[in-house]
Amino acid sequence: MLSPAKTKFRKQFKGKIHGVASRGYRLSFGSYGLKAMEPARVTAAQIEAARRAITRCMKRVGKVWIRIYPDVPVTKKPAEVRMGSGKGGVEYWASRVYPGVILFEMDGVDEAVAKEALLLAAAKLPISTKIVVRGA
Repeated sequence: MLSPAKTKFRKQFKGKIHGVASRGYRLSFGSYGLKAMEPARVTAAQIEAARRAITRCMKRVGKVWIRIYPDVPVTKKPAEVRMGSGKGGVEYWASRVYPGVILFEMDGVDEAVAKEALLLAAAKLPISTKIVVRGA
């Protein structure tokens, strides 16, 4: 799964996801893409599950680009631990996704296969998405 090799700080504040995407909202590499329609944190495991669904549906023909990267550490304290004694350890890595961001792009397959693959990927993600096509 994706995770940063090194970060300046081990733990981050939770933060909020306000507004819409100011960059990463257009297709840059491929002809088909999956666009986020609502704000959320998408975990590295969810990104990997969606990527696997896409590549299996495409039968490894064509090319896939992952446009988001899980760079936010999410911490969690163990079950049945008393209050206090600091923040928990890093449980998993997530990506802050703004509405309008392109999550995945693909090229080298026909439109029917691309749409089917992106629908399978969308089922693996916790947000509502939209399929976008270049020039449409």
